[in-house]
Amino acid sequence: MGKKVVVTGVPGVGKTTVINGAMERLAAEGIAYQAVNFGTFMFDVARKENLVSNRDEMRKLGKDVQKRLQQAAASGIAAMSGDANIIIDTHSSVKTPTGFLAGLPEWVLRELMPDMVVLVETDPDQILMRRLGDASRVRDMEGARAIAEHQEFNRAVSAAYAMYTGCTIKIVRNENFLLERGIDDLVGVLR
Repeated sequence: MGKKVVVTGVPGVGKTTVINGAMERLAAEGIAYQAVNFGTFMFDVARKENLVSNRDEMRKLGKDVQKRLQQAAASGIAAMSGDANIIIDTHSSVKTPTGFLAGLPEWVLRELMPDMVVLVETDPDQILMRRLGDASRVRDMEGARAIAEHQEFNRAVSAAYAMYTGCTIKIVRNENFLLERGIDDLVGVLR
């Protein structure tokens, strides 16, 4: 049975960059992982239903619509896992206009049953600067304090995920100019 590892982090922390670097290193060692983006699964369904035109609009959809999209994504990812090692690139929580929404609620966890949740984190000021420099996304503007609050909430909900599934939690730091260290940490837990 393959490993199912959920890798999370607030927008702009660089989780996908860390995932890609870790996958390259593992592939060189002969260890295969498939990366799956949970939000892409959700976005594909939402776009087919003409609910959104870009990914950043999804967090503004109604709670019930987001729940339905989460369920569809979880079912699709669970169906493809089998014996493969899978990294699920997602968010522990999503900041919506009405508050935080759990990224992996019970019905998603029941489908996925991850072996581990990895939180990619860094200092809120670094995340803020990365967001400001990323013209490819349409993000709501928020300061370092709000980013810190989001990271703290992610830790709390990840602890709940671990209690429900029995998975472990690992925190990987993705500091500016220390990307290789973050990749090393992720590779270490994925081996």
